[in-house]
Amino acid sequence: MVETITIRRPDDWHLHLRDGAMMEAVLPYTARQFARAIVMPNLSPPVTTAKAAAAYRDRINAALPGGMDFTPLMTAYLTDDSDPEDMAAGFADGIWVAAKLYPAGATTNSASGVTDIRKIDAVVAKMEEIGMPLLAHGEVTQDHVDIFDREARFIDEVAVPLLKRHPALKFVFEHITTRDAAQFVADGSDRIAATITPQHLQINRNAIFKGGINPHAYCLPIAKREEHRLAVRAAATGGSGKFFLGTDSAPHAKSAKESACGCAGIFNAPHAIEAYAEVFEEEGALGRLEAFASLDGPRFYGIVPNEERVTLEKVEVEVPAEIDDGTEPLVPYRAGTMMRWRLASA
Repeated sequence: MVETITIRRPDDWHLHLRDGAMMEAVLPYTARQFARAIVMPNLSPPVTTAKAAAAYRDRINAALPGGMDFTPLMTAYLTDDSDPEDMAAGFADGIWVAAKLYPAGATTNSASGVTDIRKIDAVVAKMEEIGMPLLAHGEVTQDHVDIFDREARFIDEVAVPLLKRHPALKFVFEHITTRDAAQFVADGSDRIAATITPQHLQINRNAIFKGGINPHAYCLPIAKREEHRLAVRAAATGGSGKFFLGTDSAPHAKSAKESACGCAGIFNAPHAIEAYAEVFEEEGALGRLEAFASLDGPRFYGIVPNEERVTLEKVEVEVPAEIDDGTEPLVPYRAGTMMRWRLASA
């Protein structure tokens, strides 16, 4: 039985840090395990300019506790009015590493997102030209489309036509949740990849209704049927190199989750790498964890993998029922349960 596993220090290729006091509270949980993270731009107001992204990056760096080594990688929030030359200038200056497509109304703080994909064709053409990745929240948002079908419909109605128009575009299908998305990425070119969260590897849609309505299992994209969870799990652990770690850790105060709003988002940062280790162990694929967590993302983005190593050890750790770090209490993913792995340096 494997009791420890040592891998290159991982990166998180999809993360929400929020801002202000919330950012200061949650940042250490990510920085303890990940060397770098793609930081989502859906603040209020959203991060739509290179100047705003640089300022946000400065706030993150200022909030980082002393002694922690962490690099935020910034993204542009695309709108109908995004300018191709501004996007290219921010990318050339090293401020942006990618741009994020939020279909308007798809998730938290997405109201300013793109209302019609054709409205950003000029921006996407420029991104294709300069090699700037497009990160997509892959759901359509029409009210008549069932929430459990929105990812599959996005493939047919948005992704396929988009990639036919822009075949050289680097495209990341974010936080995939369905067999359809896993197959689409697997069948695509080497310019197409996907991130996968720990929750979509471990829970199906039943978790949202276990013991009543459970808002702490609610995120967007919403968890799907068991058959989809198993397909995504196979994609993550199968060693293809096209699927890599992206937690989509998205903190909301306990009061906001347990309310009439029931805000979408799962705060998994406190024990993210440990949750992934559980999945890979269960699938008999611990030997592939390093590639998924530490190598495949850097390869896609053209970034050198981390040299530092971290060790996970087979030790049971109880996840606290809630975390209170000076802001409103937060309920972490897997609250009140036992994890089977622990980051040895944590």
